[in-house]
Amino acid sequence: MKTHQKIKYFAYLRKSSEGKEKQALSIPAQRAQLSERFSDLDIEFVEEERSAFLPLNRPRFSDMLLRVRSGERQGLLAWHPDRLSRNEVDASAITYMLRTGELKDLKFATYHFENNSPEGIWMLQMALSQSQYESAKKGRDVKRGTAQSAKSGFYPAPAPIGYLNDKFTERGKKKKRPDPERFALTRRLFDLMLTGNYTPPQIHDIAVNEWGFRGPKGRKLSRSSVYNIFTRPFYFGEFEHPAGSGIWYKGDHEPMITREEYDRIQFLLGRKGNPRPKEHKDIAYRGPMKCGECGAAITAEEKMKKLAKGGVAHYTYYHCTKRKNPNCSQHSIEETKLEKQIAKELGKLKIPAGFTAWAVARLKDQNAKEITDREVVYSNQRKEYEACVRKIDNLIDMRANSEIDEQEFRSRKETLLAEKERTQALLLDTDKRVENWLEVAERGFNFAEKAPAVFAKAAADEDFATCKEIFTALGSNYTLIDGKLSISLDNLLFPIQEIADAICDIPSPLELEKNKGDAKDFGQLYAENPRVLGD
Repeated sequence: MKTHQKIKYFAYLRKSSEGKEKQALSIPAQRAQLSERFSDLDIEFVEEERSAFLPLNRPRFSDMLLRVRSGERQGLLAWHPDRLSRNEVDASAITYMLRTGELKDLKFATYHFENNSPEGIWMLQMALSQSQYESAKKGRDVKRGTAQSAKSGFYPAPAPIGYLNDKFTERGKKKKRPDPERFALTRRLFDLMLTGNYTPPQIHDIAVNEWGFRGPKGRKLSRSSVYNIFTRPFYFGEFEHPAGSGIWYKGDHEPMITREEYDRIQFLLGRKGNPRPKEHKDIAYRGPMKCGECGAAITAEEKMKKLAKGGVAHYTYYHCTKRKNPNCSQHSIEETKLEKQIAKELGKLKIPAGFTAWAVARLKDQNAKEITDREVVYSNQRKEYEACVRKIDNLIDMRANSEIDEQEFRSRKETLLAEKERTQALLLDTDKRVENWLEVAERGFNFAEKAPAVFAKAAADEDFATCKEIFTALGSNYTLIDGKLSISLDNLLFPIQEIADAICDIPSPLELEKNKGDAKDFGQLYAENPRVLGD
């Protein structure tokens, strides 16, 4: 007579530490339920804290199945099917072992099915598939949620050293705020690195041993943490999500350093820096210029050089993109040399301050005459326009009274409408003469008088926005060839340049010290100069 061997069981306990499964029952709770529910069975517990979403990701699970195949134990217990698998590969391994008899019994604390029937195994497959679907859906929902958070500027990951997670805002909108204890210390790490006199290991030694720098949990700062701090774009206000995707977002947190400081540190570390969205806010003269040889756009690139005495020198070079002609022979030009040429162009516009006041006064006189002339012209044009409108009204009345047929009406209507458009255009043109031509001229003179000094100061202060504003206001058709800049001056600035050439010659015969000249003398000379007066 055969006696049935008592089945020995593995009880598989799994609690993933990953965010999407944190709601699962804890391992101690699973152990307690299984021990109570199957107290009469021979059980060996196997614990694991790894996600079941990816196949072959759980070493203890794989080892347990090998031991079942070897006959060491024949049964398997779990709290729920989703503890055993959340992927198709591991699910198929379990159902196949059950179908072939390698796994003689399978029991769950919260799920029941018939082991030995095809319908029971089918129901088990359905339960395992449902677990896989739920995991995939949660993963998709999490990705969608983190992507939306990233678009809104919320960094969807734990706060790096120097920052804290805001615990009081809703999920998906948790802003990273400065850590009052470590923000300033972390900034000091960057300051040491930016001097160029310290290596990351030296900075780590200073931070840990001299400053007593500790992480949020009181642990000493590791060397890898220091390198991680120096290479994370998060600190200058941007982050990539997902990692390696090339998709970058501007964070809604307070930056600790500037982009330029980050780039200098990458240079000191011997890195090219992480790819980031290319913003050209600090490159003043890229955009309007074209290559004079091939017509392609002029671009710019920044380069840095370590100085022998420590620190880093920063350079910007402008050159042809060579997109229209890869064999274009044009070379690059350094920004300071380009700025000298721009300053030279501005210098051609420079006129004495006294001339501006005199010219504006003359323009005001002209404006008074312009008003008289314009009123006469406008009155005549208005009468002509109103007469044309009355003709159109009369034509409509004639057609309504059947005094003319449809063909004649259409012919005369087209003629009158064309006349109406012509007179309306004349009125609009006169209106344009009204639109503060005096203010436009005054602005042009002020630009010529002040722009050279403003540009020089902005270039010295690295005020790139002001430099670009002045540069783009000069005109159009900016070309760069053989390192020389050429600009077609604005329609307003071109005559001012002509004036500047003339008035620069006027004061030479009249020296204030010798001839006791004053502003009236200059005004008389300006008025007598046919070139100046004509312009």
